[in-house]
Amino acid sequence: MIKFCPYLYFNGNCREAMTFYKECLGGELKLMTVGESPTASQRPAAMKDKILHSTLEKDNMLIMASDWMAPTKPVNGNTIQLCIASSVGKKEIEGYFSKLSKGGKISYPLKEEFFGTYGAFTDKFGTNWMFQADKPKA
Repeated sequence: MIKFCPYLYFNGNCREAMTFYKECLGGELKLMTVGESPTASQRPAAMKDKILHSTLEKDNMLIMASDWMAPTKPVNGNTIQLCIASSVGKKEIEGYFSKLSKGGKISYPLKEEFFGTYGAFTDKFGTNWMFQADKPKA
């Protein structure tokens, strides 16, 4: 199954924002800090409490978010991406990634990561996209 959802970036206040959204909308909130992730040793110690990834899920609603990790400053317009997420694996998103990225600029090729498959690009119209597929269950 594929879900289409927003992915939000916050300037260090992701935990506060997602907690607020949970209070307003209900649902289950999951937060992972940089320090809790398998990539913690590859990041500066000052980042350990930043939110690497979070989800707020209720019924058919899914909002994903993290703290801004890029060296540039966040500005309105680059703090949201459209995300296509698959719970059944990479095959389901490969075609969409290939078609939608044509004529655009791939910033992160679709590849395997510790949490599953991930890729990102800006399409030819300037819209930011990310694709995520869960690791197949063993």
